[in-house]
Amino acid sequence: MNIITRGFRSRRRDDDGRLPPGQYLTDDFPVLSAGPTPHVPPDAWRFTIRTETGVTHALTWMDLTALPAQDLTVDLHCVTRWSKLETRWRGVSVDTLLEDVETAADFALVHSYGGYTTNVPLEDLLDGQALVAYEYDGEPLAAEHGGPARLLVPHLYLWKSAKWVNGLDLLLQDEPGFWEQLGYHDYGDPWREQRYQGD
Repeated sequence: MNIITRGFRSRRRDDDGRLPPGQYLTDDFPVLSAGPTPHVPPDAWRFTIRTETGVTHALTWMDLTALPAQDLTVDLHCVTRWSKLETRWRGVSVDTLLEDVETAADFALVHSYGGYTTNVPLEDLLDGQALVAYEYDGEPLAAEHGGPARLLVPHLYLWKSAKWVNGLDLLLQDEPGFWEQLGYHDYGDPWREQRYQGD
């Protein structure tokens, strides 16, 4: 069984200046994963926020979907060099999820079903920059794209938008995640081509 599925169909370059260096456009939505796809039914889904002091806040699927939702249309950029423009998402802003959470943290370690992790500076998850998304293009988010819910941090390379998200650890010090421990860049800005450590 392949652990990486490539779904590329076309390459375009008519991006009106929205394509970061080294990227090409695709009309498809390629699926790339570091392991098998977790299948988590919404009624079994849980999301936990743990602060640097150990205080834990937990949400069920019903809790998440009862919160005010936000619609977001954004461009996506994968570290493997494809970009997809004008993707449409619906979910809950991370600002909303952290509204009642007291923290002095500067970093977050994002956790997913299946054991995947990635690190993101907390400021990159706030001010409307990130969602826990549960719909894509008007439909419930499919498992291969991270459903029932994934983190969406569209201004960073897509590996930072953890699929199958189930929690945030809020940290005082940065802690590398799965790909970062294997040499990927700690931040991952597509406009600066921060693919690997040292970029």
